[in-house]
Amino acid sequence: MEQTLRYGIIGCGSMGREHIENLQAMGGARVTAIADTHGPSRDAALASCRDAPPRVFEDHRELLASGLCDAVVIATPNHTHAAMLRDALAADLHILVEKPLVTRIEDGVELIERARGRRGIVWVAQEYRYMPPVAELLRLAHEGVAGRIQQVAIREHREPFYPKVGDWNRFSANTGGTLVEKCCHYFNLMDLVLRERPLRIYASGGQRVNHLDERYDGRRPDILDSAYCVLEYPSGARAMLDLCMYAENSIDNEHITVVGDQGKLESLLPSLTLRVSRREDWGRRAAWGQPSGTGKGVSVRRVWDTGIRYAGHHFGASYIEHQRFAAAIRAGAPAEIGLEEGLRAVATGIAAHRSIDEGRVVALAEVLPAGW
Repeated sequence: MEQTLRYGIIGCGSMGREHIENLQAMGGARVTAIADTHGPSRDAALASCRDAPPRVFEDHRELLASGLCDAVVIATPNHTHAAMLRDALAADLHILVEKPLVTRIEDGVELIERARGRRGIVWVAQEYRYMPPVAELLRLAHEGVAGRIQQVAIREHREPFYPKVGDWNRFSANTGGTLVEKCCHYFNLMDLVLRERPLRIYASGGQRVNHLDERYDGRRPDILDSAYCVLEYPSGARAMLDLCMYAENSIDNEHITVVGDQGKLESLLPSLTLRVSRREDWGRRAAWGQPSGTGKGVSVRRVWDTGIRYAGHHFGASYIEHQRFAAAIRAGAPAEIGLEEGLRAVATGIAAHRSIDEGRVVALAEVLPAGW
């Protein structure tokens, strides 16, 4: 029989409780310990545990030293990830850490050095690649269905940030900035589609609508609510992010488009729609005067994975990621999304914020350590 893996949850806010739900649905896993300094979050997490009740800690270090866990999930506020990881890396445990990995590059570099040679894997939870229509888009893109990829465009038009404990996510000093906190997922996905690392980025953004009238201890939130970002890659391919966080009246609020020299792929969420078209289906007709935009020759289908037992807030992606994390632990395999990859996604977000602040194109080499 498959070994039951014992999990500790560090950080019992909304995302920590989301991890608990995924683990309980997955099977072969048991939440044996939880830790959080916030009493109401601990109580809510404990109430969500339907199996044998886990041991409850206020201090994460006591959880790490308890001997109750094979793996830990770190789902604390962004600016605490580095400190939590320093302690977790010293323990002989497998680690799944929420995105963004860190809010400062120097912390990420330090953690990568600390992790060298340890037995337990460290996996950065950037689960967008596992959403069923996105996973299928990636498969088709890498099989060459669209030909040589030239452009990737990701649009997210959504609601504002949700409230968090202590309103920590209202300030860029805690989140790393919106383009780190929210968008490292998308920057990672762009790199994955193109199988390249960006050279430079130009971004324009601001705080236009959200949180302008809010005050916390006399301070006004400073998180951006909208931005455009353009990334350039070594091959000449480009990627673009279009983010708007006051557009909750959208039908499909996430739209990923991949365009190659032979076709186009599109993934839409939450409708779980995948569109696929090839230029030979309509390219010659367009040259002969046929109008584009007719949809002729475009395959449209809904993509879902019936093996997903808990869809949660990410269209089943967190469930699939937990399956793969557990499989890697059991097989002694490396993490699919390691620390270096997690740090690169953060670096792109930091470079985008620098571009906005300074009104210029920013090279990733300015943000990452020499040799990266």
